[in-house]
Amino acid sequence: MIRMIINLYILVIIIDVILSYLPQFRSQQWALMIRKAANFTCRPIRQFLPPDMPFDISPMIVIILLNLLVALW
Repeated sequence: MIRMIINLYILVIIIDVILSYLPQFRSQQWALMIRKAANFTCRPIRQFLPPDMPFDISPMIVIILLNLLVALW
């Protein structure tokens, strides 16, 4: 059950990354909810990354950490 929840959250993060490249969906209510859910774990990671990076790798770090959690569970 916990693995399924973690895998669904990874899917939410991936959808958020895809939506970040599609500007026509940024103001939609469902897209804002996905962004809010994904930022729950990505925002603390972004605080530790240097601000002058050319792209945001925080979703990738969160996905790796969640997959590591699933593997260790």
